[in-house]
Parts: sequence; structure tokens; C-alpha cells
Amino acid sequence: MMATTDAKDAVKEFKDAVNMTPKELERWLETDDSKAVGWKESEDEESTGHASGRRIVELLDKKQADYSDDDVKHIRKVVSYVHRHLAQRPEGDVEDTRWRYSLMNWGHDPLKE
Repeated sequence: MMATTDAKDAVKEFKDAVNMTPKELERWLETDDSKAVGWKESEDEESTGHASGRRIVELLDKKQADYSDDDVKHIRKVVSYVHRHLAQRPEGDVEDTRWRYSLMNWGHDPLKE
């Protein structure tokens, strides 16, 4: 499916934006901190970012040539989120912040930069 240059560029940006390994991301998604952040429609629902994190693990484990159009669409969403969120970096130490935890749900740990 991955024929267009546009899709290849999106995948390259995705690989740059997502700096956590599938294992690191899977471990992170198991934590209470991971589950506590992000936008939810209701209190007992999984957040958008947490669901995205699970999808990112699947994408990282998948061969690039097997990406569907829907996968590439999600890849673009991840890149957009990470870039937008990084631009909103708060002052000071970010290690134990909701800002960092949200980014980590999307596969990017700002402390790994």
C-alpha cells in the first residue's frame, strides 16, 4: 500500500517523532500515570492518547510495506500531535508532569531527546 512519497515522508516523520521502543511503550501504557492522562469521553473510558499508544505499538511491530491507508492516516495524526504538544513544553522540570505523560502515550518521551 505504501506507494506514495507523501506516505513515505509521513512514516519517516513518525519514526523521528516516536522515540520509544515498542517494549518501552507497552510497559508505559500499563502504568497508572499513563492511564490517568489524556482526553476521555467518560471517566471509565480509555483516553484518546492511550488508545493511540496501543495502535503505535502495533504500527512499530508491523512492516512498513504492510501499512494501510488507515495506518498512514494514524501515523500523520501521531506526528501532528507530538509536534504540537512539544511546542507547548512547560517551564522547569518536566519529568513528573501530565504534559510528559501525555506525550509518552503517543510514543514520545521528551526526556530521551
